[in-house]
Amino acid sequence: LQAPEGESQPMTEVDLFISTQRIKVLNADTQETMMDHPLRTISYIADIGNIVVLMARRRMPRSNSQDNVEASHPSQDGKRQYKMICHVFESEDAQLIAQSIGQAFSVAYQEFLRANGINPEDLSQKEYSDLLNTQDMYNDDLIHFSKSENCKDVYIEKQKGEILGVVIVESGWGSILPTVIIANMMHGGPAEKSGKLNIGDQIMSINGTSLVGLPLSTCQSIIKGLKNQARVKLNIVRCPPVTTVLIRRPDLRYQLGFSVQNGIICSLMRGGIAERGGVRVGHRIIEINGQSVVATPHEKIVHILSNAVGEV
Repeated sequence: LQAPEGESQPMTEVDLFISTQRIKVLNADTQETMMDHPLRTISYIADIGNIVVLMARRRMPRSNSQDNVEASHPSQDGKRQYKMICHVFESEDAQLIAQSIGQAFSVAYQEFLRANGINPEDLSQKEYSDLLNTQDMYNDDLIHFSKSENCKDVYIEKQKGEILGVVIVESGWGSILPTVIIANMMHGGPAEKSGKLNIGDQIMSINGTSLVGLPLSTCQSIIKGLKNQARVKLNIVRCPPVTTVLIRRPDLRYQLGFSVQNGIICSLMRGGIAERGGVRVGHRIIEINGQSVVATPHEKIVHILSNAVGEV
């Protein structure tokens, strides 16, 4: 994996520093800081055998380049705001490292509860499990997917040797159907010229081949393989422009189970009350309990969510 532009390509022995505030990657010989991530920016952690995978969000420097558009989650000024940094470490203690990072999150949340006058020992794992068992899955997306008019076949005409002209991304954890989403379309390409596709549409199948559950790389290969075809059949589900989600949170002891940055859900705890309520990675929050939060500062959105109880 390549390091971000301008940074060294670390193929060296490192030490990991883990706290409730941050995770640092240090050069084992010099103890120089190679990477420094606030804990809240960590989106994914996993151990696979002797491998530890760690993913973090990093804010992008603002740029005037028109090529730097984040089509899947455009900000108000149309510029990419974040990118994902992926670290892969090899260690015999991979499982212990992943568990330690998980414990750092747990301790950080307990500190948050204490700061809000709540004793974290008042909430047992059984209580949380019991709460989940009382909650129904709630998601307007289910209704959207079940309507036949939202699922349709689209035919794209193009020249042989011409690419389709779409950029796809994964639909993300917690999607109703794990498939790929159109994130961008090449200007003047067959997909854009057809006028039949929109950014945000989910592709269910191509020429009768289902993409549901396939890795992103496989889906990309299938699309590249269309180059010599003159007619392509896509089955798509239109992206719902607005969806309502419902989180039932009896009191502040129960964490919402997601993190938000500038109004966009950027990570989600699997099996939590937010996922059950219909929250999905990539959702942009536009309203909380009837109150618009469009153009609301990040800190105020976090404050509203942190103190929200009952049906949110």
